[in-house]
Amino acid sequence: MIRGRSMAVRPNGGAIALLVAAITLACSGSVCAGDLVTATVEQPRAFGHVLGDVLSQRVLLEIDGHDAGEVTPPSNGRIDVWFERRKPYVETDRDGRRWMVIDYQLINAPETLTEIRLPPIRLTSKSGKLLQVTEWPVSVGPLTPRAAFDAGDLRTLRPDRLVPSAPMAPIKRRLLSVLALLTATLVAWVGWWFWRNRRDAHRLPFALAWQKIQNLKTPDVDSNADAWLCVHRALDETAGQVVHAGALTTLFTPAPYLEPLRPELETFYARSRERFFGNDVGRERFALRDFCRALYRAERRRR
Repeated sequence: MIRGRSMAVRPNGGAIALLVAAITLACSGSVCAGDLVTATVEQPRAFGHVLGDVLSQRVLLEIDGHDAGEVTPPSNGRIDVWFERRKPYVETDRDGRRWMVIDYQLINAPETLTEIRLPPIRLTSKSGKLLQVTEWPVSVGPLTPRAAFDAGDLRTLRPDRLVPSAPMAPIKRRLLSVLALLTATLVAWVGWWFWRNRRDAHRLPFALAWQKIQNLKTPDVDSNADAWLCVHRALDETAGQVVHAGALTTLFTPAPYLEPLRPELETFYARSRERFFGNDVGRERFALRDFCRALYRAERRRR
């Protein structure tokens, strides 16, 4: 009689792990199948794109005909060698439906016409359901061909072309002409300035008085009677009549530019009355030279 032994079959550990993973994947797949909804997407043009173009996807935020509510947008930034995703935003159309706009910018250029794909994404709604956006193929072309032609003078790379230097003789002649005109203008202006000053010195009352005072051969001009008379004659000629302390208005009417010097004029006439008609003892000094210079400068400013 042969005694048999019961032999237990011990399953392999790797097989058990694979079996568990398959069951988990199947379960999770069944869950996702119920929660995953293919989104309605307005895709960008599929052809004719080059470096720098922006491709826009518009995803309708609805699930089973109802608004999906708050949806988590995808992250922005560079996503692969071809695209950089900008920050998504939501807009509303005329019918009140909400769309999520996802912009992709091309950041690389191929050497030949190439097919690339906008990546698939899943948008999670507040209810937990997922909006699936499938990938979208587009074609991208180079900005310029690697070699357009290679015949005759139509080569890819042309040699450097030496630029001939500009002739310097005409430039020097124009420069000398400009310098000559500038010099002539400056000389003419300086000559006119001296001529005007000389003419005014022989015609304007205070200019004549200032010139005579400067030509006096006396160290003390402020006490010289001729100097006082020169200033009086200049004031009378400016006013067109004899001016005295009580009639300064007759001076300011034809010469309003002397109005700021009213205090000095009043002092001048008071000192003049003391000099010629009063007691000369204890009389205060008056800076006649400075006063005449102030009248002369006011006259020049008015001119």
